[in-house]
Amino acid sequence: MESDIYRKIMIATDGSKLSEHAIKYGVELARLGGSKLYAAYVVDTADFASIPMESDAGWETMYSLLKEEGKQATRNVENIADRAGVDVEQVLLEGHPAHEIIEFSSKNDIDIIVMGTHGKSGLNRFILGSVAEKVIRSSTIPVFVVPAPAGQENE
Repeated sequence: MESDIYRKIMIATDGSKLSEHAIKYGVELARLGGSKLYAAYVVDTADFASIPMESDAGWETMYSLLKEEGKQATRNVENIADRAGVDVEQVLLEGHPAHEIIEFSSKNDIDIIVMGTHGKSGLNRFILGSVAEKVIRSSTIPVFVVPAPAGQENE
């Protein structure tokens, strides 16, 4: 059964074990609706911009490692989607995660964003910030946020 509501679905993954819970929901939503699926990972360049490096080679090494992590994360989505018979396009973005997720979804006419949350609250959320919360506040399309399974919130 194809859906006109969610023709294009974006799964934003951070590559964590907890993100697999959200991936499964996103893949199933795409399977049920016959939707086009995008697996997106954002190389958070802000994360390593403030780390002092002794040389440009240090930056290149760090950047390469982060890109490889992103490729592995989107391949994981592709593997799960393949088992469900869903085609997926892997997308590697660079910048601030929330901004890049919103920007990609806007430019590509995405109908819904699926992402996980680690379930952090209180001071942890205040200190660490929340990509999911920023996406929810900035998005003009639905955002399906899948919480971590009970007991695994802070893994």
